[in-house]
Amino acid sequence: MKIMWDKGHGGNDPGAVANGLQEKQLAHKIVEYAMSYLEENYTGFEQRVTRVGDQTLTLSQRVDMANAWSADVFVSVHINAGKGTGFETYVYNGDVSSKTVALQNVLHGEILAVMRQFGNITDRGKKRANYAVLRETKMPAVLTENLFIDSNDVKLLKNEAFLQAVGEAHARGVAKFLGLGEKQKTQQKPSGGKLYRVQVGAFSDRKNAERLAEELKKKGYPAVIV
Repeated sequence: MKIMWDKGHGGNDPGAVANGLQEKQLAHKIVEYAMSYLEENYTGFEQRVTRVGDQTLTLSQRVDMANAWSADVFVSVHINAGKGTGFETYVYNGDVSSKTVALQNVLHGEILAVMRQFGNITDRGKKRANYAVLRETKMPAVLTENLFIDSNDVKLLKNEAFLQAVGEAHARGVAKFLGLGEKQKTQQKPSGGKLYRVQVGAFSDRKNAERLAEELKKKGYPAVIV
């Protein structure tokens, strides 16, 4: 599966600017966190980004990259402005496929849930607009607006842990939509000679124990029935 990430703005176009922050820099961080999280946790995909660093790109160039590569999804990351508050997502306001709606639904839910771990974030909704990167792309495409740079939201936008969590939420949303496989995690050797284990189930019926053990193994955890 091919994933195209679009870091909003860049180069000569900083996007929204306020409170010592620039939209292009925040979009860059969120996408980098998303890409790293995918590489560490999932298999069965390739990913590219419209701009690696701080390049100036037209909207047509971004669209052409995704279309020429035949990407399976296109996600454009932005920060809002206008002294509002909260999170919203967009798809094209014309004819869109059910897959596009599904991508918006899963991304919106995943990202909003993570944001609300940091505070009472306003859900501004799943919206539609005539944006070029949504209109001209030939694959399911969603644009995310991750809080407002010129309001009290800036407290979170200056929090690196928040940006990382939002980036990782973007990654999980895309992974869920595409049905990507999770990487098997290898167990690290204990550094201090001690290893603490956690029991995750107790059953009177062995079949139930075996069922849980199989689920754990599929997720990369060692499972032992005692």
